[in-house]
Amino acid sequence: MEEHPNAIRYREMSAAMNAGDMSGLDQAIADDVVWWEIGAATPVRGKQALMERMQVFADYNIAGELHDVVANDDHLIALMSVTATKGDSSLSYRTAEIHHVNESGQVTERWAFSDDTQAIIDFFG
Repeated sequence: MEEHPNAIRYREMSAAMNAGDMSGLDQAIADDVVWWEIGAATPVRGKQALMERMQVFADYNIAGELHDVVANDDHLIALMSVTATKGDSSLSYRTAEIHHVNESGQVTERWAFSDDTQAIIDFFG
């Protein structure tokens, strides 16, 4: 069975982010995206705001290992292990990301859930 096109797009977006290629993320995100971060009370709204927010993480080395992606025409769910490093400190955690996608396959809303939200809040401050 062939993989759904939205799963393929997510794999490409994930690989681009791991490579530090923010243009790959830019193409995969709708202009009016609503992006919920782990532990945040409010989302980042809009592609421009999200790209600016991503600059906060420029001092971190963040690598995600994708375990699986399940997708249909409207949603995708990705299961990942992530390791973030800054200086001598590092954090490893598992996450599930849920994305709503539009008819073009762009992410319009994203929610992420982790096995240790408090550790993520503490690490990224």
